[in-house]
Amino acid sequence: MLISAAVTRAPLAPFTIEQITLDAPRPDEVRVKIVGVGLCHTDLVGSAGAFPIKLPAVFGHEGAGIVEEVGSAVTKVKAGDRVALTFRSCGGCPNCDRHDPAYCHRMPMLNYAGVRTDGSRTLSDADGAISGNFFGQSSFASHALVYERNLVKIPDDMPLDIAGTLGCGVQTGAGAVMRSMKCEAGSSLVVLGGGAVGLSAVLGAVVQGCSTIVVVEPQEGRRELALSLGATHVIDPIGTDLAAALRAIAPAGLNYAFDTTALPAVVEAAASALAPHGTFGFVGVPKPDAMDARLPLPMVAVMSRGLTYKGIIEGDSDPDEFIPQLIALYQAGRFPFDKLIRKYPLTSINQAVADQHRGACIKAVLLNE
Repeated sequence: MLISAAVTRAPLAPFTIEQITLDAPRPDEVRVKIVGVGLCHTDLVGSAGAFPIKLPAVFGHEGAGIVEEVGSAVTKVKAGDRVALTFRSCGGCPNCDRHDPAYCHRMPMLNYAGVRTDGSRTLSDADGAISGNFFGQSSFASHALVYERNLVKIPDDMPLDIAGTLGCGVQTGAGAVMRSMKCEAGSSLVVLGGGAVGLSAVLGAVVQGCSTIVVVEPQEGRRELALSLGATHVIDPIGTDLAAALRAIAPAGLNYAFDTTALPAVVEAAASALAPHGTFGFVGVPKPDAMDARLPLPMVAVMSRGLTYKGIIEGDSDPDEFIPQLIALYQAGRFPFDKLIRKYPLTSINQAVADQHRGACIKAVLLNE
């Protein structure tokens, strides 16, 4: 069928809204009419050429919408169901069997390759194939083909247009605190970066009952928002001795640190302020020209203080469990992630990208009109 999509034709090029063709669903596929899709830093890293996806391509991996058609082998959903989309996993490897799908053994192929597992592409135009299947969806579009493993049914009283953001950025930040690091009530946490993932971590820390929640963020508006969401302290890192500032807040050290920046100097400063037996979680993706960035890892300090450095994917989420949990918290007024969101039409995707870069919005959601 003919759909509208935001296409990336060259690294770092603006998105172009085009009419392209989407395949009919195969037996294991589901066609979803996209209502809204979040704009994530990972999409921008992909469109810059950092993933092994052949351009032109359609990105987008935080979609939500309504099921239109299901393949003959699909049993989880039916036409008319409201769904949020998330990352894809195989469902059969040891990690998937342990309900740990974020570390699926086939994660790269299923999420970053731009093709089906048989090598075919789901999208095309008059000039040939277009890469899709990004996170099993490529939802910067009016419609997307997805799979049972990467969709979650959502209740009728949940706003559909913003639900997709729970599928990656929000669950990554909240899950890092609630699932991966499992921050205890009364513990202390520093969040490096006040973007959507970092502020979702703040929301998760409030749910967990952390007593000290520090956000390190250079933009004043984001620091103010962090305080309104439950942060107890904020720090402007510009011109600041970050390690000293953190020690002033927590003289005995912080129990947890969470990085969304991928900036080695920031990471090093925060690591020096960890308490003995502290844990440092990482989700930050370096800029495309710095993908080989290394963690500053002082081996003697890590060993002698019993520190844990932990890479985190998707907040260690099992989406079928965690997304409904976040929805329930939101509906109870305990997880107001909607305060992070600003809405744009999909046709204004380049404006949304520019606004996120300059800090005019925290989390852009692109709507199909």
